[in-house]
Amino acid sequence: MKQLNTLSPQSLWSYFEEICQIPRPSKKEEKVIAFLLEFASKHNLDARTDAVGNVLIRKPATAGREGDKTVILQSHMDMVCEKNSDTIHDFDNDPIKPFIDKGWVRAEGTTLGSDDGIGIAAQLAVLASGNLAHGPLECLFTVDEETGLSGAFALEAGFLSGTVLLNLDSEDEGELFIGCAGGIDTVGTLKYLSEPLPAGSFAVKLEIKGLLGGHSGDDINKSRGNANKILNRFLLDAAKLFDLRISDFNGGNLRNAIAREASAVVVVPHSQKENLIVEWNVFASEMEFEFEFAEPKLKLAHQSVALPQFVIDKDSQDKMLKLIAACPHGVLEMSTRMPGMVETSTNLASVKFKGENQIVFTTSQRSEIESRKYMAAGIVESVMLLAGATVEHSDGYPGWTPNPESKVAKITKDAYKKLFGNDPLVKSIHAGLECGLFLEKYPELDMVSFGPTIRGAHSPDERIDIETVTKFWKLLVEVLENIH
Repeated sequence: MKQLNTLSPQSLWSYFEEICQIPRPSKKEEKVIAFLLEFASKHNLDARTDAVGNVLIRKPATAGREGDKTVILQSHMDMVCEKNSDTIHDFDNDPIKPFIDKGWVRAEGTTLGSDDGIGIAAQLAVLASGNLAHGPLECLFTVDEETGLSGAFALEAGFLSGTVLLNLDSEDEGELFIGCAGGIDTVGTLKYLSEPLPAGSFAVKLEIKGLLGGHSGDDINKSRGNANKILNRFLLDAAKLFDLRISDFNGGNLRNAIAREASAVVVVPHSQKENLIVEWNVFASEMEFEFEFAEPKLKLAHQSVALPQFVIDKDSQDKMLKLIAACPHGVLEMSTRMPGMVETSTNLASVKFKGENQIVFTTSQRSEIESRKYMAAGIVESVMLLAGATVEHSDGYPGWTPNPESKVAKITKDAYKKLFGNDPLVKSIHAGLECGLFLEKYPELDMVSFGPTIRGAHSPDERIDIETVTKFWKLLVEVLENIH
């Protein structure tokens, strides 16, 4: 049974709910690609794909608008696949289950995929409509935006013909974006030796739960807790008080999401187990007080578990704990060009024990200034090297330098003022958009990004404001009508 059939504009919401039924993890977009090509065939629209799976659907201009500029509408097909630890969901096969909650649309226990499913839905509603006024349209749907921007990286010259691009992948209604941060990932790997458990050991699993998490760009300045950091604080101190040995650490997940959950399996002598739990409970009280307002659902839990097969050697344990403690997380610098905006940041995204006796630390750095992006990566690299880890950097992606003279930004700003009676904010966004890569391939592009209000992106708390979707749609229609 459809859950969103009472919402307006129904064409857009109907397509969004249909998209929710299609599994589309990053790098596994085959099903949504097939859906888009079938949609194009059904509506007698020209469609093509490139070597990596990006889809382009073209729609002719409405009568009398054939000579207008060709406008590109752009969104990405993939979604961040995060779920609560107590939610059973297979992102490769199961549909997302949206529901209405007090003016918002959410999903049951998982990310909603409104980033960027709502952009896809808007494109399909435009393509299917028979009564909108517009010039020639190209709707571009890219793959793998969330984990590597590989669709935008692989976009070939000549695939697009338009000179104006509307990116439908931002998350703050009333704000128009004309620039974005670039990014780079830094991954450290620390080797350890497996050792047998000391005699008379007791094992306990310590867990951090209930954090908001969120987008490592949009939410990095909101004082949200990082589960890796919080858990490590306890372990670092407990290792000084007890004969504590670590068997496993599993924190965070995706590079562009703030770590919401983390757990560690630790071993202490039986004689110390009660005191360890007392210290954990004291620490829990301290964290609940520290994060009383920023993280009201924070929960620290513990449970006895079966003895593990090994613990890591003490030297590697010490290096791991100090690396996590010293590795920066959060805002590094605020912008001097756009007051109130984050300029440079870093996210300690995940800490994982992996095969072949390795601990892998995944981080992500962002900056609107290219040189400071690499400066941030260098800071993280230095910490990892000092701890004895090997370090690799991703290729990174460029930022999108704001163009204050953008014609399409002015058209969009004027359209917003006409529709809603007030000026939108025109700014740059700390999150990464694919626009910087598009500009490298098509330097003549004039671009602007806008969207409805989405909160909790990249976490199971993801939700989209219903009222702002209506405004988003009206603005898109008005802008298309005014681009000549």
